[in-house]
Amino acid sequence: MNILLLGGGGREHAIATKIAQSKRCSKLFIAPGNAGTAEVGENVKINPEDFAEVERFVLDNHVEMLVVGPEAPLVAGIADHFANTPALKNVMVVGPSRQGAMLEGSKDYAKAFMTRHKIPTAQYRTFTADTLKDGEAFLDTLKAPYVLKADGLAAGKGVLIEEDLATAKAHLRDMLAGQFGAASASVVIEEYLSGIELSVFVLTDGNHYLLLPSAKDYKRIGEGDTGLNTGGMGSISPVPFADKDFMKKVEDRIVKPTIRGLRDEKIDYHGFIFIGLMNCGGNPYVIEYNVRMGDPETESVFPRIKSDVVELFENTAKGTLDHCTLTVDSRTAACVMMVAGGYPGSYEKGKTISLGEDADDVLVFHCGTKRGNDGQLLTNGGRVICTTALAATLPEALMKSYNRATTIQWDGKYYRRDIGQDLLKMMIN
Repeated sequence: MNILLLGGGGREHAIATKIAQSKRCSKLFIAPGNAGTAEVGENVKINPEDFAEVERFVLDNHVEMLVVGPEAPLVAGIADHFANTPALKNVMVVGPSRQGAMLEGSKDYAKAFMTRHKIPTAQYRTFTADTLKDGEAFLDTLKAPYVLKADGLAAGKGVLIEEDLATAKAHLRDMLAGQFGAASASVVIEEYLSGIELSVFVLTDGNHYLLLPSAKDYKRIGEGDTGLNTGGMGSISPVPFADKDFMKKVEDRIVKPTIRGLRDEKIDYHGFIFIGLMNCGGNPYVIEYNVRMGDPETESVFPRIKSDVVELFENTAKGTLDHCTLTVDSRTAACVMMVAGGYPGSYEKGKTISLGEDADDVLVFHCGTKRGNDGQLLTNGGRVICTTALAATLPEALMKSYNRATTIQWDGKYYRRDIGQDLLKMMIN
């Protein structure tokens, strides 16, 4: 079949690579894609949030499956557009309905969903400009650190964690005054959960589900988890502490109630659920839901999937995911992200990239790249390229990934040198 994948980052390059390996894929289009996706499919200049443009392309190119990478088109209702347009209703869509996408599109909606279905999460309350005084009073009842979250989508920048009460109150005022635009018209304040984060990924058709490999990502720009938050500086899969006992708790207390809640509330959901978790003393708590795969977690999770992903996607769209089994590579994947100098602040684009020599068991995923008019590979984003190595052990996977990363060069390249070190210390102890 002809398949259209929406998105243009490292997540989409990793997904596109797996789709292209499937015998069920005749032609793969990526919109808008990047220099890496162009090597496994055909990039097309389409805005994923322009549904009319997507519709025209799908009809003109006889596309039979749409796979949605980023969250914005899902929250805007692209699955509903396809379901409600007669000419498109037979196109298989991997991505939830607008209502399902509210699990990511609104922090308040997601927390209320968790509360209704008794899914463990931090205590919270939601405030608007009209209830600012109540919000400040609620902060007074909490212990530091203080967690403030913009209710809507804020490009990964809408979560603030503050140690000082006065600073937290000041940020609450700023957020409600429009710091993140419409996204922070409402602000969720919640208690701080202390523990170790990990990401659990679920593929579901709304009734049945498959648990994908777990992963841990690294959000801070600086080593030792210091500095500003980024889109992600690396990831590891699997997570060593996510053993069978812990994952059984995740499945019983979180995954099953989530799927049951979607079904009971008659929410149309065919796609991924990314569950951000905190391991608090051996017990899992939900930090957040996302309604798509994470980035850079996809770059360590998808290389470990040995099953035909197009077959998985087809059964997801058709509601027959119980017909599928998931086969996973037992090796560890380590992903190291290389970024532009100055990221996540201001940075320059258009730097010439030298990729160096390929290495066995090391994949190179493009995140923010393009080809210049002369065919040269250029930087085109903050997060530029990542390397993912597969190996029998975490130390070996990290060594391979870092060795490959050193061979890739451009002016101003930066990467963290401590990805996975916290997990290695944990395994030793």
